[in-house]
Amino acid sequence: MSEQDTKKIVGMLNEDLKGEHAAIVQYLRHAYAMGEGEMACEIEAIARDEMRHLEWLSETVAEVGGEPTLERGEMTIGGDSIAEWMLRDVGLEQDAIALYDKHIAAIDDPKIKRLLRRIVSDETSHRHDFEHFVEKSKKKGMEPIAPLETPAGKPSGLADMLNWGVRHEYTVILQYLFHSVMTPDKEVSLQMQDQAINEMQHLGWLAEELTDAGNVPDIQETGVDRSRETGDMLRADIAVEREVTKEYTRQIGEVDDPDLKRLLTRIRDNEIYHDEVFSDLLDEVSD
Repeated sequence: MSEQDTKKIVGMLNEDLKGEHAAIVQYLRHAYAMGEGEMACEIEAIARDEMRHLEWLSETVAEVGGEPTLERGEMTIGGDSIAEWMLRDVGLEQDAIALYDKHIAAIDDPKIKRLLRRIVSDETSHRHDFEHFVEKSKKKGMEPIAPLETPAGKPSGLADMLNWGVRHEYTVILQYLFHSVMTPDKEVSLQMQDQAINEMQHLGWLAEELTDAGNVPDIQETGVDRSRETGDMLRADIAVEREVTKEYTRQIGEVDDPDLKRLLTRIRDNEIYHDEVFSDLLDEVSD
């Protein structure tokens, strides 16, 4: 593959990555604000599908010699009802399918074309699901439990604390996924993916605490390490785990609610585990 062809393919796949990234956050924002229920669970499952797409596309970009983007595409989160939210999600899927079809026609590599067709199959199913959710939410008159935008004067010290965790968890999810596709070490890559899944759980737990109290999760990244050497990746990941362990430990000592204290303790203990896993891996790659 020529350098020009590689640059062209990386550009298209990174465009697709931005769309997947936007879809993940948009769907999670909608699901969290809907509260517990079958539809919210189904939307979270769709977001996990989009996360797999993001991983596949990132791996493909790395395989052809490019660097996967961490930028997020435009989201269309607004609306006054769940039905409106679902209609916006239908539109996001329609736009994604159109873009993938365009890229399938423009790319000659059969392996990449096959991957994009596979993703389109998922997106077509997602569009159907969201169309069904539009009608279901209208029929049942479903209402959200939390807004999509923070009302004026709403944030509290507790919400600020939990959103610190949301921003951290979101950032390390991106960081570990980026490291997992950029490292040539297969064991490190698998561990990065595994820990990213655990951090995704943390994000969900914290976001649910926020929305249950009528607040909005602030799903923003605060700076992803883009190291290229495996040892540097692991050192950066260990450093961020130790920083967050200290912060969660501080928070545990400040909160009075026993359920929240247990949740933060569980998350903090998971972070300690990640630190230990990454430290062992660093010892191995340094030998």
